[in-house]
Amino acid sequence: MSRAHIIGAGLAGLSAAVALARRGWSITLSEAAAQAGGRCRSYHDPQLDMIIDNGNHLVLSGNEAVADYLDMIGARDRLAGPDQARFPFVDLRDGTRWTLAPNDGALPWWILSRKRRVPGTRLRDYRSLARLARATTGTVGSVVKSNGPLWDRLTAPLMVSALNTPAAEADAGLAAAILSGTLARGGRACRPMIAQPSLEAAFIAPALARLADNDVTIRFGRRLRAIEFDDARVSGLVFSDGRDAVAPDEPVILAVPPWVAAELVPELVVPDHFHAIVNAHFRLVPPPTAERMIGVIGGTCEWIFAFPDRLSVTISAADALCDEEREPLARRIWAEVAAIHRLPAELPPWQIVRERRATFAATPEQSARRPNAATRWINLHLAGDWTATGLPATIEGALQSGATAARLALAAVAA
Repeated sequence: MSRAHIIGAGLAGLSAAVALARRGWSITLSEAAAQAGGRCRSYHDPQLDMIIDNGNHLVLSGNEAVADYLDMIGARDRLAGPDQARFPFVDLRDGTRWTLAPNDGALPWWILSRKRRVPGTRLRDYRSLARLARATTGTVGSVVKSNGPLWDRLTAPLMVSALNTPAAEADAGLAAAILSGTLARGGRACRPMIAQPSLEAAFIAPALARLADNDVTIRFGRRLRAIEFDDARVSGLVFSDGRDAVAPDEPVILAVPPWVAAELVPELVVPDHFHAIVNAHFRLVPPPTAERMIGVIGGTCEWIFAFPDRLSVTISAADALCDEEREPLARRIWAEVAAIHRLPAELPPWQIVRERRATFAATPEQSARRPNAATRWINLHLAGDWTATGLPATIEGALQSGATAARLALAAVAA
């Protein structure tokens, strides 16, 4: 029986483990934290006295790696979303509300309808999206004009939320990958899907159950301290609780954050600049008229999500908010939520969750630092949304990276 060592039980590590386990491999999965999931996790928050997700991780109906992973762990039914692609927005600067509604097919006839496109835009404005979808180099701001209604009300919000980087300075190639996989494919690929009832229930618990069914050894609270190399191979893994020998034919998949990987692997170049994401959670049952999600223009909020028991807000590229005092920030966010959903101004029970290094900065300079999954050591493969997936740091990218590392492991053993 083939054997593999996987370090890191975030989505990338779980994706690799599931892919190899279903092929009958014996796997040891080691995780430094006390739980799986990495940045995609759910937990009981004592301040709210409820289960919340650390962030509102949206996926789209066209995310193929997500679909493959959920099929493998038997959790496709854990995502909920509308039957058609529709994205409600509100502009706090003037109160304008609209719904972006791409048609199902790839031919974008929706832009011909004033009721379905962004208010204030003209048909010719959308040539910029086509131009951006073909970009391969430079920044978004160098490819398209970074002002006007289309930029303010669609291009910039889409790029910031997808790339977690100020839109104008973001990598145009990654922006093109986003557009090519979403709007360019039509509404069938753009339906927003949200984990129900939680990220844990959709992405983590079913994977752990499937791995347990395949007798995968999972060890939590086990930090990797060093990797031992013998010429062109990894020969040993030194953990906080001891050393694991690695046989010449045993692949090692390193699915840890980039700063950890850089400390473990000699001369490894990785992204070294990051941006924050801030999420705010409010324990209050949303009104029946609340949209499941709504984009916000011209305010502190960017996206507001309505769950059965709470309202949650996500703010990307939120470095400037990380050092603000928590309660004034919560009050400012709530004021916008209350105005949009016509709720009382009184602040309900709240929680602020800040991920200071949520993703690598998706600039051309940082994209150039993303390593391939294969390394110069025959049996060492990298996984993580920070590797060279061709996608930004998303759930889709993380799962794709794990699948890629698993394919490399399979190919190495078959060779």
